[in-house]
Amino acid sequence: MSVRQRFPRIARAGILAGIAFIPIACAGKQVTRIDPSAVTDLSGRWNDTDSRLVANELIGSSLTEPWLRRYTETHGGEVPVVIVGDFRNRTMEHIAVNTFVKDLERAYITSGSVRVVASPDERDEVRDERRDQQENARADTRARMAQETGARYMLQGNIEAIEDQEGRERVIFYQVDATLVDLQSNERVWAGQKQIKKVITRSRVRG
Repeated sequence: MSVRQRFPRIARAGILAGIAFIPIACAGKQVTRIDPSAVTDLSGRWNDTDSRLVANELIGSSLTEPWLRRYTETHGGEVPVVIVGDFRNRTMEHIAVNTFVKDLERAYITSGSVRVVASPDERDEVRDERRDQQENARADTRARMAQETGARYMLQGNIEAIEDQEGRERVIFYQVDATLVDLQSNERVWAGQKQIKKVITRSRVRG
């Protein structure tokens, strides 16, 4: 084969190799670690900052209401036991509701003003472990059966959103409603609400 015949193949191979290299070179990614508590808003959607701030404000508000004072006064200073129930996502977007529930639980626990019991799913796992201990653990280390603490109040609620858009501007309005219910009487002893409104403006595309 002549040099002239070999050259097109070599040239084509070089061009193809260059083309194959371009996406790899252009697909580079930079990852920067930041403080998990830092406020970040990229899309304008519900995020971890919203979850944490709303949880802290709702719990803080609930602990200043008369229901807590009445309970401690009528129970010799004992703090009430609360379970955080279901918060329904009634928006059109995906919201990590379980993360929000954990933020609510954390805010209650760290306040020291109430005690928090485990969710039904968590209790099932704990009960399995307790039953296993009755057969396999030493008697002096077994967790006793039928000694669970029952909750007196349940916190539950909804997350809703309204979205409006015109041109390059979009507004997202979130409303979180929470209710604390007396499990013995079904009385709503507290109702709270937190609202968030975000304006997202997209920059003009330059030609």
